[in-house]
Amino acid sequence: MNLLEPMTQLAKQAKAASRELAKLTTAEKNSCLLAMADALEKNSAALKEANALDMETGAKMGLSSAMLDRLKLDDKRIAAMAKGLREVAALPDPVGRILDERVRPNGLKLQKIATPIGVVVIIYESRPNVTADAASLCFKTGNATILRGGKEALNSNQLIAHTMIDAGRNTLASFPEHAIQVVSTPDREAIPALLSLTQYVDLCMPRGGEGLIRAVTECSKVPVIKHYKGVCHVFVDADADLKMAEEIAMNAKVQRPAVCNAMETLLVDQTVAKTFLPQIAQKLADKRVELRCDETSLGLVQSAIGNRQSAIKAAAEQDWFTEYNDYILNIRVVDGVKAAIEHINHYGSAHSDSIVTRNEARAKQFLAEVDSAVVYWNASTRFTDGGEFGMGAEIGISTDKIGARGPMGLDELTSYKWLGLGNGQVRT
Repeated sequence: MNLLEPMTQLAKQAKAASRELAKLTTAEKNSCLLAMADALEKNSAALKEANALDMETGAKMGLSSAMLDRLKLDDKRIAAMAKGLREVAALPDPVGRILDERVRPNGLKLQKIATPIGVVVIIYESRPNVTADAASLCFKTGNATILRGGKEALNSNQLIAHTMIDAGRNTLASFPEHAIQVVSTPDREAIPALLSLTQYVDLCMPRGGEGLIRAVTECSKVPVIKHYKGVCHVFVDADADLKMAEEIAMNAKVQRPAVCNAMETLLVDQTVAKTFLPQIAQKLADKRVELRCDETSLGLVQSAIGNRQSAIKAAAEQDWFTEYNDYILNIRVVDGVKAAIEHINHYGSAHSDSIVTRNEARAKQFLAEVDSAVVYWNASTRFTDGGEFGMGAEIGISTDKIGARGPMGLDELTSYKWLGLGNGQVRT
């Protein structure tokens, strides 16, 4: 099936809508966002019905329980989507901000002004709340968005988008009808077709597993902001408060194991391993977490959890690089903070990593030397999230180093241009 023509039509419509979006005032955008939030809540019954169809599809596809949890929409998550839209409406509009200003010796005044990027393509898997988050952030920043979710969430994504579009139309006569569009076909060929249209599409942001992101990056002719995977670590230092360390580690692993900011590897200093590992292993086993251990931790863990030996195995080299998105955790005993830093910088994905310690000097060393988008001292990696960072909904979490890095909110969805204000200056 040749998808270039329908994708070109989508992209052309988005480019035209982006020109109209750039004309909207902050008040107009905010009124639309608030109406969209109300509409999502009012339409919750229909959204749950559409989601039930997607849950059936996901089960038939063999998605894990953790991935099905990501897919599920209930009243709480619909309310959270609406809350996210209201938070975005309440945030300052970054478009039009003066980022820099200077006057040259000849009197020419220069201003660097934040502007919309234009047309943003979001490609994602499973989580239908991304539809609302991405569309709202793009709308607030004057960007037209083209959303392409996974086939397992097609019904949910379509209805969320249509609910938001209808609310915008009913609120504002000048609402651009193609400001938010969903790619309706699950055909994989739609992605390279869409991402070949450099004259219309300005940016692509894939959200999902490493395989999806690598595939998108390799086929795209438009710029891509990447988040390859979340191989996140918690390091329990020799001077850690072990009760605090236990609470942080449990939260980082089991609160929602299928998300990118969940811990995949627990590193423990050798001086506290004999005390800490037996107690945390029991709690992890209670939550049915499979443990993949290095040689030192294996014995400590096995002696602690008795007859539940099926939940333990020796870690393979590839395990340290792996984002499980499931109830699986790597454990390694290390010799000090330097060894922990070296492990993270070698095996990690530059996403989110944490040290638990009362030793300020070691904490500062960890914060300075771990090369990740977000580094924590005495806090769970689960805080790497646009909402938790006060950005409202987030568009994604970038592990790139050029441009946006970490949680991406409104500011990260703008570009800029220079304005030159003169009174007849000519260059000599």
